[in-house]
Amino acid sequence: MSGTLSGTPARHPRRPPGSGRPGAPAHRSRARNRAASFVLDASVLVALLAASSAPTPLYPLYQDRWGLSALDVTVVFSAYALALLSALLTTGALSDRLGRRPVLTGALLAQAAAMVLLASADGAGSLTVARLLQGVATGAATSAAGAALLDLEHPGRPGRAALTNTIAPVAGMAAGVLASTLLVRFAPAPTVTVYALMAALFAAQAIAVAFTTETARRRAGALRSLRPQLGVPPAARRTLLTTGTAVVAVWALGGFYSSLGPALVRLVAPDAPQAARGMVFFTLSATAALTVWALRRIDPRTTTIGGCLSVVPATALTLSGLHGAGLPAVYTGAAVAGAAFGAVSQGALRMLLGPLREQDRAGTLAAYYVLSYLAMSLPAIAAGAATQHYGLGATSHAYAVITALLAAAAPAALAAPRRRTATDHLASPSTSLSAEAQRNSS
Repeated sequence: MSGTLSGTPARHPRRPPGSGRPGAPAHRSRARNRAASFVLDASVLVALLAASSAPTPLYPLYQDRWGLSALDVTVVFSAYALALLSALLTTGALSDRLGRRPVLTGALLAQAAAMVLLASADGAGSLTVARLLQGVATGAATSAAGAALLDLEHPGRPGRAALTNTIAPVAGMAAGVLASTLLVRFAPAPTVTVYALMAALFAAQAIAVAFTTETARRRAGALRSLRPQLGVPPAARRTLLTTGTAVVAVWALGGFYSSLGPALVRLVAPDAPQAARGMVFFTLSATAALTVWALRRIDPRTTTIGGCLSVVPATALTLSGLHGAGLPAVYTGAAVAGAAFGAVSQGALRMLLGPLREQDRAGTLAAYYVLSYLAMSLPAIAAGAATQHYGLGATSHAYAVITALLAAAAPAALAAPRRRTATDHLASPSTSLSAEAQRNSS
C-alpha cells in the first residue's frame, strides 16, 4: 500500500538546501551584495586617507628639490585639510539627499584627477592646488562612504559600522605612509609613482561604486543642502560637546606628526636614513589602528578618558628625544600618541553614532570631521609659522604643552554626564524604585 493509504505521510523528493523557503536565493544574493558593498565602502575610506598621508614621506624631497621652508610644508599640508573642511560644510549632507552612490562616484573621479595633478606638480604652488582639489574630493567622499557603512550595518553585528568608520581612516593613513616610504626607497621617480598608483585605484573604485545598490532614499533639497551648515541632531549634540576637547587634543597631535614629524626626526637625528623620517607618522597611525581594534568592546567613555590620559606621556617622551634620548624616545612617543588617537577617536565616534537615524548620519559625520580637521590643520599652520621665528625645538615644546593641557582637561567634561546621571538617580529614588518595580513585574 502507498504511504497515504496506510496513514503514513507521503515522502517527497528531497529539496536542495535553501529551496524550502521562497525567495531564499534572492535573500542570500542581497546579503552578499550588501557585504561586498560594505567592503568596498570601507576600502574607499582606507584609500582616501592613504592618499592624504602619502605626501608625508615626500615632504623632505620637496624641501630639498624646491627649497621649501617648514611654513611652506605646513601650508601645503593645511591646504588639503581646509579644503576638506569646506567640502564637509557644503557637501557633508549631500548624500543624505542625493544618495550615496552618485556623490561617491563623482568624488572618487575628482580624487583620481587630484592624484594626476600631484604627480605633475613642479613647485609649491601647483602642489597646493593639487592638495586643494584632493581635500574637496576627500571631504565629499568621506561623509558619504561613512554614512553608507552605517546604512549597511548588519542587524546581527551591531557596532561594526562605527568600528569600521574609526579603524579604516587610521589604517589608511598608516598604509599611505608605509607605501610612500617604500616607494621613496625602491621605486624610480617616487613623487610620480605613488600618485599614479593611487589615481588608478580611485578610478577603479569609482567604477565599482557605480554598480553598487543605492542605500539611501533620494529626497528633495539637494541644492539647499549645499549651503554651509553643520547639521548635528540633538541626540548627538551633547556628545559632540563633551568629547570635543579630547578630539581636538589628539587630532592636533596627529597634525603635528603628519606635517612636522619628518623635520623633528631630522632635528633629533640628522644622520638618520630618509625612511626614518616618514615612518614616525606610520608608527602613530599604525598604533592607532591596532588600538581601535583592541578596544572595540570596551566602554567608549572609558576608552576616551584613557586616551586623553595617554597624551601627557606621549608628549613627554617626544620632547625627551630633543634632550638626549634620541630617536627611540621620539618613536615611542609617536606610538603612545597613536594609542591615544585610536582610543579617543574610537570612543568618541561610538558615542556619537549610536543614537543616529539614517537621515542624520552623513551630516553628523561631517560635523565630527570638521572639528577633527580644524584641530589638525590650524595648529599645524601656527606651528609652521612659529618654527620660522623660534625654531622647531621651541615650537615642539609649546605644542606639546598645549595639547597635553587640552587632553588633561577633557576627562572632566567626559565624566560630567556620568556624574549627572548618578545625581539624577539619587535625587529621585521613587522614580528609580518605580522603574525597578515595572521591570520586575514584566
